[in-house]
This record gives sequence, structure tokens and C-alpha cells, in this order.
Amino acid sequence: MKTTREAAREASHKNLVNLLSELLEKNYDAEKGYKKALEHTHNPDLKNFLKSQAVQRNHFATEIDKHIHMLNEHPKDSSTGSTLGSIHRLWIDVKSSWSKKNDESMLEECLRGEKSSLKDYEEKLEKNILNPDVKAMLEEHRDKIKNTLRQIKILEDLEDLED
Repeated sequence: MKTTREAAREASHKNLVNLLSELLEKNYDAEKGYKKALEHTHNPDLKNFLKSQAVQRNHFATEIDKHIHMLNEHPKDSSTGSTLGSIHRLWIDVKSSWSKKNDESMLEECLRGEKSSLKDYEEKLEKNILNPDVKAMLEEHRDKIKNTLRQIKILEDLEDLED
């Protein structure tokens, strides 16, 4: 029979693994979303930006996966992303076929995805189940997402000026 302390430690461990698994899936979704947006733009500067963001999200996923393994757990295969992420990528395809301003519509969808990611990261960081290493990693990711949001807004403004 488990002591109260053992049960609490086990529950905390499980909650941390679930939290990290959710963010892992979110980052796979974001990486795939950036790759999907990349398919629908011809602007070389925007292509480079989208590629760098896909690489960054892959890096985030790799770091999170490493932490899950350090907790002696194996993440479920979320490399395909979530159902919601798949629907968002399908929406990107649909929107690009309707839009005359493809680059601008891709930036809008990237902005939507990044806002969702930022919200998820902030919610996870508010929980008090994070050890210092995990918390520092997630804060770094969150800060980079905030920077990406600023960059997307600048790119959107530049698109507006070109019209």
C-alpha cells in the first residue's frame, strides 16, 4: 500500500508527464503548420521565416521529448500532431485556395496558431508542478513564441504596406 506521500509524488509525476506530452503534441502541430504555410507562399523572405519557425518548433519538441524520457517515461507518438492541428492545417489549404493575398492569409493563420501556443504555455507555467529545469525550458520556449508573435505582426504590417 502506498503512503500519502508516495501517492502524491506519483500523481505529481503523472501530471507533469501529461503536461509535457500536451506541449509536445502542440509543438508537432506548430511545426507541421509552419511547413503547411510554407507550401502556400512564394516570397523567399517569408519562406525563410516559416522554415526557421518549423525548425524552432522541432527543437522545442526535441527538448520536451528529452525531458519526458528523463522522467523515465515514453511519450505517446504525437509526431502526427493532434486532430485539431490537422483541421487547422486543412483550413490553411482551404484558405489559401480562396485568398488572393496568400502570404497575408498564411501569416494570419501563423498568428492564430502562435497565440494558441502562447496561451497553452502560459497556462502550463501557472501550474506549480514544474521542477526548475522544466520551468526554465518552458519559459524559454514561451519567450521565443512571444518573439515569433512580434515578428509575424511586423511581417503582416509589411504585407499591408505592399498593398
